[in-house]
Amino acid sequence: MQLHPQACSVHQLRAAWRAADELGVDTIWLWDHFFPLYDNPDAAHYECYTLLAAMAIDTQHAEFGALVTCNSYRNPHLLADMSRTIDHLGEGRFILGLGSGWFARDYDEYEYEFGTARSRLADLESALPKILHRFDALVPQPISIPILIGGNGERVTLRLVAEHADAWNTFGPPANFAAKNAVLDSWCAKVGRDPAQIERTVAIQPRELDSEDCVEAYLDAGAQHIIVMAGAPYDLEPVERLLDIARA
Repeated sequence: MQLHPQACSVHQLRAAWRAADELGVDTIWLWDHFFPLYDNPDAAHYECYTLLAAMAIDTQHAEFGALVTCNSYRNPHLLADMSRTIDHLGEGRFILGLGSGWFARDYDEYEYEFGTARSRLADLESALPKILHRFDALVPQPISIPILIGGNGERVTLRLVAEHADAWNTFGPPANFAAKNAVLDSWCAKVGRDPAQIERTVAIQPRELDSEDCVEAYLDAGAQHIIVMAGAPYDLEPVERLLDIARA
């Protein structure tokens, strides 16, 4: 489940991720933005990594992370250190989700250089080895931090997934996911990576589960891990339906 940290209270967020953890979801995610992405642009909103530190303490079972962290917002060495610390707080359940960034308002209001899609991808490519180097240099080192990369760019993003990631996330519909999944497999062949080493995740809207063949369609398209996205007041019923299907 991905919980959107907008138009809500911290109390609501904490109650939602505790409830999701108790349901037995595999992963719980936030997003890494500074302002709402839909509806009221001036609604309440909370910073991602401080929330993730709280989630590490509040939950016991699910893996968790940001879907996805904007690479531009933090120095890569600092991000590695923050991730390591959260990983220890969560006793090895943290996943470092990464993306190149896209939301112009975040950049403008927080005085980051927006650049271009190409320059932001170049920054992500430069940051990945620095993050991995810092993981190795930290004392103590992380317990276990898989790297997930989000995005569907066929020339750069999916190549970076093949080269560096333990997991990959993008969106539907199933035909789109299948097409991007095939491109990722082709990049794995080009760089000599076993495609089975990369978990394939897809983020979906709750309403997609109203279709009887939704889960089957995504599985047929190559998805292995389905993430339901939700805003406040965080209705967990769609997640419960998905869990029932997974456990059947």
